[in-house]
Amino acid sequence: MNFLVLPTFAAISENMSTQHLSEQELIRREKLSELQKLGIDPYPAPLYPVNITSREIREKYLGDENKNEFADVCLAGRIMGVRDMGKASFAILQDHLGKIQIYVRRDDIAPTDDKMMYDQVWKTLDIGDIIGVKGYVFTTKTGETSVHVKEFTLLSKSLKPLPVVKEKEGETFDAVTDPEFRYRQRYADLIINPEVKETFLKRSKLINSIKSFLNERGAIEVDTPVLQSIPGGASAKPFTTHHNALDIPMYLRIANELFLKRLIVGGFDWVYEFSRNFRNEGMDRTHNPEFTVLEFYTAYKDYLWMMDTTEQLLERSAMDVNGTTETIVDGKIISFKAPFKRISMYDSIKEHTGFDISEMDEDGIRDVCKQLHLPTEKSMGKGKLIDLIFGEKCEHTYIQPTFIIDYPIEMSPLTKKHRSKAGLVERFELMANGKEIANAYSELNDPIDQRERFEEQIALMERGDDEAMFIDHDFLRALEYGMPPTAGIGFGIDRICMLLTNQPSIQDVLLFPMMRPEN
Repeated sequence: MNFLVLPTFAAISENMSTQHLSEQELIRREKLSELQKLGIDPYPAPLYPVNITSREIREKYLGDENKNEFADVCLAGRIMGVRDMGKASFAILQDHLGKIQIYVRRDDIAPTDDKMMYDQVWKTLDIGDIIGVKGYVFTTKTGETSVHVKEFTLLSKSLKPLPVVKEKEGETFDAVTDPEFRYRQRYADLIINPEVKETFLKRSKLINSIKSFLNERGAIEVDTPVLQSIPGGASAKPFTTHHNALDIPMYLRIANELFLKRLIVGGFDWVYEFSRNFRNEGMDRTHNPEFTVLEFYTAYKDYLWMMDTTEQLLERSAMDVNGTTETIVDGKIISFKAPFKRISMYDSIKEHTGFDISEMDEDGIRDVCKQLHLPTEKSMGKGKLIDLIFGEKCEHTYIQPTFIIDYPIEMSPLTKKHRSKAGLVERFELMANGKEIANAYSELNDPIDQRERFEEQIALMERGDDEAMFIDHDFLRALEYGMPPTAGIGFGIDRICMLLTNQPSIQDVLLFPMMRPEN
């Protein structure tokens, strides 16, 4: 009788894990196995006594003048290139602060007759492997500062080859620029394109600069909920989810505004939060469904004070990030030196379209849209129509930082009515390089007026506007206790970062931008 011999689970698992591997990936796994047979742990315990970085060596080593200070260095990093010369090798080691050349000689790392460490270990290492080295710093005959290795340790074996990037005399060839690869595999992007890290270091500087600016002036950093039972504080389509224990629908926050204003009601004078917000909308070069906004609210201030403060904040941030108030974007010089230009929304529309819509009703503005060949929908109210005209005909023209001020009341359901201009509210948006980077109000603190504005939003929702605001009854209750006169603002941190780092897309300033799942 013939028996069918079934493969073991381990064999099935091994076959599944290797059937889609490339030839290089299979070779690296064979090397891994050989190292283990030699008794070498390719993933040893994490502690390694690093005492210097590549940057410190490059900047501080002066040759014979201070060579004794560099007689016993220990650093770790990733192998990014190897030049084999038989019994010796030069390699490039990359740590978190840059690259340094290392020199490895067989007789130094294997002084006995047993040459295993060089021939069977060092020579089997691959580009991408992470090693630790100990030795001393010297200058080669060609004048390059290098580390003469006396001992090395394999710290992590790389099983997937990196894309090859060629460098010669400081120039890079065959750089990896495919955005699909770079955004999806950011970890590899950071390894092979070290300049990418500079963008995110500047992003960190930007956030720290803003925090210092606010903290020095007495603002308090707070945290507010990401999961909310009502998506409030902005006109946007939310992501929905479900809370199993409470058996209720929940929403990822589209803004943190209403919670921060609750804190002003509670007695805080100045609060801020770097808020991770989520909006279930389209994606393009300036929009990502998950993004970062700084919002802050200050009692007893108005939108005029907020414009002055915004100028001061951005001027300082530009200096802290780049050492100058100017930044170059797409070949254009943009200056954050205060003061910024100010123009009303109606004047901007009149200037760029020739239409004065300040006295028009919804039907009149819809007719203007028709004349301007702008498609409209029945669900769009007066505010959405005005926003459409401004967005299509005006916004892109503002390259230098410009405050667009005094918005129509229909566009701003959370904003205080203008103190002297009927039909308008005390609001501004800051434009730069043709896009909004901040939005601010003299906050509406009249609970009766606020309820009426929310009810108007519900009417828009019933017309089919899926971005209209919900009524937040708890927020209205908070206002009824009394909120002092308040100024509030939201900054688009990702867009500001794009400007200060000259990046063309929001995906370039997000470490892990939203991507369609791989098949």
